[in-house]
Amino acid sequence: MRALIVLALVTGATLAHAQSNSKKELVAKVLQLQQASIEGLARNIVERPAVQMMQAAAATLQAQVPPAKREAAAKSIDADIRKFVDEGVPILTERAIKIAPATYGVGLEEKFTEDELRQLVAWLESPVNKKFQQNVPELQNAFTQKLIAEAGPLLDPKLLALQRKLQATLGVPAASSATAPKASGPAAKPAAK
Repeated sequence: MRALIVLALVTGATLAHAQSNSKKELVAKVLQLQQASIEGLARNIVERPAVQMMQAAAATLQAQVPPAKREAAAKSIDADIRKFVDEGVPILTERAIKIAPATYGVGLEEKFTEDELRQLVAWLESPVNKKFQQNVPELQNAFTQKLIAEAGPLLDPKLLALQRKLQATLGVPAASSATAPKASGPAAKPAAK
């Protein structure tokens, strides 16, 4: 009887270990299939402050740099920001891929069963998902343009009022309506991935 209990425990432990390895392999496969998304997230994290700095620099150029020096200053700023992005993206991408198993992977392993992970891998590898992912940028762009066209005119007066209030707070002369930002302006193109 005792030998039968020991045999059952050993068999159960072996089976649990095999399931655990299978689950880890499925998580690794999901991470491999999601690598482009992880890399895109890293790129966006680097590009977000760069875009903000570029916008702030553009405003400063218009307000404080003499017209004769603007083009040269703009080119220099653009080169510096491009260098930051070109150097920062590989660093953050490498780090993101390195920590993904310990963060993203652990979360997948905790929150999904082995069967759910199999289904997720099947979905990520499916032609339907691949087609969907290829069409997302176009769908998002069309949606963004429609949203801006419909809601922009509602936000433009609020944006203009905010700009005037900020200028008054800063003691900066009011900008002409030609330089005022518009929510209903053309949509920025999404970053290439």
